Amino acid sequence: MSRSPSCVHRASHPAAWSRLGAVAALCLAAVAGAACRQDMHNQPKFVPLRASEFFGDARSARPLVEGTVARGHLGDDVLLNTGKIDGKPVDQFPFPVTAETMARGRERFDVFCSPCHGRTGLGDGMVVRRGYRKPPSYAIDRLLAAPAGYFFDVITNGFGAMPDYRAQIPVPDRWAIVAYVRALQLSAHATLADVPPADRAALDRGGQK
Repeated sequence: MSRSPSCVHRASHPAAWSRLGAVAALCLAAVAGAACRQDMHNQPKFVPLRASEFFGDARSARPLVEGTVARGHLGDDVLLNTGKIDGKPVDQFPFPVTAETMARGRERFDVFCSPCHGRTGLGDGMVVRRGYRKPPSYAIDRLLAAPAGYFFDVITNGFGAMPDYRAQIPVPDRWAIVAYVRALQLSAHATLADVPPADRAALDRGGQK
């Protein structure tokens, strides 16, 4: 009985059959694996306020571990973080005030403070013009005599109708704002004699250098 050419061809190449079987097995494994759950695709995590079956109180949001402090939040520099020494506000800055500090203070003041206090610190900000409670001018005697630490404390904890800004404004930026407030206070009572000679000519030209 004679065999067809195709049968002769297949029988004469057993290696080809072996490779074909390996490819088929690999394809079958891939199809079977695709049907399995993969935790990398559905990771065990919680979004805010989502319930948890793991904890007894069913809350996924957990309190901070007692006795621990996040890195960078130790707050061991009392003056830097409170503006006080021995519990009293002091007229002292925790770092040198530079031109960069003043520029940062002005930018942050314009963002967070000027809506109420106005760009010049006189208490005539835009929201005040629309009915919000008017804050005092920085140029009054009481605030002129207030130490720098007092302003830092007010920014941190709020005062009267003013809310606290501890969450919105980092500690260094609060001090930069205080430095700029001091500049506004100085400018409110400045005279021509307080202007450096190199800048007086610019004033005569309407501020154009």
